[in-house]
Amino acid sequence: MKALLQRALPIVIALVLLWLLAPIAIVPTGYRGVLTTFGKSSDTVYEPGIHLVWPLAQTLHLMDVRIQKGEGDGDAASRDLQSVHTKIAINYHLRPSAVVTAFRDIGPSTDVAADRIILPAAQEAVKAVTARFTAEELISRRTEVRDGIVAMLRQKMQRHGLELDEFAIVNFSFSRTFTEAIEAKVKAEQEKLKAERDLQRIEVEARQKVASAKAEAESLALQRQQVTAELLQLRKIENEREAIRKWDGKLPQMTGGAVPFVQFGHANER
Repeated sequence: MKALLQRALPIVIALVLLWLLAPIAIVPTGYRGVLTTFGKSSDTVYEPGIHLVWPLAQTLHLMDVRIQKGEGDGDAASRDLQSVHTKIAINYHLRPSAVVTAFRDIGPSTDVAADRIILPAAQEAVKAVTARFTAEELISRRTEVRDGIVAMLRQKMQRHGLELDEFAIVNFSFSRTFTEAIEAKVKAEQEKLKAERDLQRIEVEARQKVASAKAEAESLALQRQQVTAELLQLRKIENEREAIRKWDGKLPQMTGGAVPFVQFGHANER
């Protein structure tokens, strides 16, 4: 066993030395490489693939350029001096062409950028933009608030080679007193809308009743006209019947004039 170990030890040492003195380095997909020679970084950005390095003298550092996620929250004040607690979520990535600058200024990890650059810049942007709106406007004009924060935050991030992909305001929360006031206002507006709808319904129903009564009155008037005409006709018929019933069969006699002579037949037949 001891002899076997003695034989294997040189092989292990050789493999370790080969690994330490390996003249190649690999940059995987989703990363970029920054090469340092005795601690000094070069200006070249190394793309994914295999690259040659000098053992012990050079080191290839990996910088993640994939999309990262960050979350944060903070307190601010609205234009009407209401306390606002804001929670945000962002997606960002390191611009591949700026990995050398980010390596020198921020560090060898993009996680450091979130703590040192992004979250402080986001909190500053939220405070600056929130102060432009009243607490009520922060809710009703939420898209405009978000766009203002994005514009300011993107400008700050780009100075350090960081790109903002997505930004979302997860939540706005206010003091309990203000929240109760908003709820009371919403309730009052809902009751007002309900009262207006009820009034409109009552007005519509009243107009319908008036129209119905008018139509009914017109119908009754028409029926009365028809009844009156029929009644007059009926009375005329009854009067004629009464006259016929009382007639004695004698024709009326004519006086004060000559009775015309009516001749029948031919004149030579007399």
